[in-house]
Amino acid sequence: MTGNTIVGLVIGILVVGGIAALVVLALRYLRQRQDDDIDPVMSRLAEATQRGESVSLEQMELQQPFLERVILPIIEKIGEISTRFTPQKLLQETTLKLELAGNPGRIDAATFLATRFVGAALFGGGLLMIARLSASPWTLSRTVLVVGIFTVIGFFFPQLWLQSKINSRQNEVRKALPDALDLLTICVEAGLGFDAAMSKVSEKWENELSIMFGRTIREVQLGKTQREALRDMADRIGLPELTSFVAAVIQSQILGVSLAKVLRIQSDQLRMKRRQFAEELAHKAPVKMIIPMALLTFPSIMIILMAPAAFQIAGAFGPLLGS
Repeated sequence: MTGNTIVGLVIGILVVGGIAALVVLALRYLRQRQDDDIDPVMSRLAEATQRGESVSLEQMELQQPFLERVILPIIEKIGEISTRFTPQKLLQETTLKLELAGNPGRIDAATFLATRFVGAALFGGGLLMIARLSASPWTLSRTVLVVGIFTVIGFFFPQLWLQSKINSRQNEVRKALPDALDLLTICVEAGLGFDAAMSKVSEKWENELSIMFGRTIREVQLGKTQREALRDMADRIGLPELTSFVAAVIQSQILGVSLAKVLRIQSDQLRMKRRQFAEELAHKAPVKMIIPMALLTFPSIMIILMAPAAFQIAGAFGPLLGS
């Protein structure tokens, strides 16, 4: 690899990383602006007017950061265009997946779908720039193949990232659920109500499950029934164990069964399921290790073992073959 190729590769990585960082910051700013529902330009203009300063709207817009003046409108425009050609079912499925992932980045479905095109442009454009800056020019077929592959990878990368977030969040809830049920059982047996017990769990820990418990308590305080709030909590996580727990709690309240007994049974069952899930992952590990071992470890071992013999054979039969 020549020096120009290395320089082109480094430049491509820096450009792609910088643009990706700008996109992430833009999405965060977009969500903050949607949550606040306040136009920052008009807010600054109002503050300047109260101070008696003579500032035009155009000057206030030019004082905005480059991220808010250029990057955010581009992301919004891409989201609007993609929404026009996106089926409503896909938007609903994406919204559900964002909810299951805890809505990382605080973005909506249209903006997330727009990041697929941004990712494709970043990956494909970065490889195209590397191909153009390479010391040895790439052939047309090689350029089209490599850029096309990385463009497809960039297009599907946001979906893969979102699915990894969903799996990580569900695994965190699965690990914390049996211990949380133990604490719920203790609180209920001590005389607290179910809402107060959930509030204690929410105060004690800082994880996804405690955050969801706190959100459920706030929804109940705002007027939603406890059953609806619990079902919504299970839907927002999408974990079968949590859905079973919520169903058992609701059923016990309907039938008048002791809640502490139900919680204890659920805690034992969920702890057993957690152990079975860990054993399943342990059994899958050897199978997953085959691919890196076959691609990385075995070739290296074969080279180390066979290279001396190959050199000796070449030295012994080389003169004979040459003659």
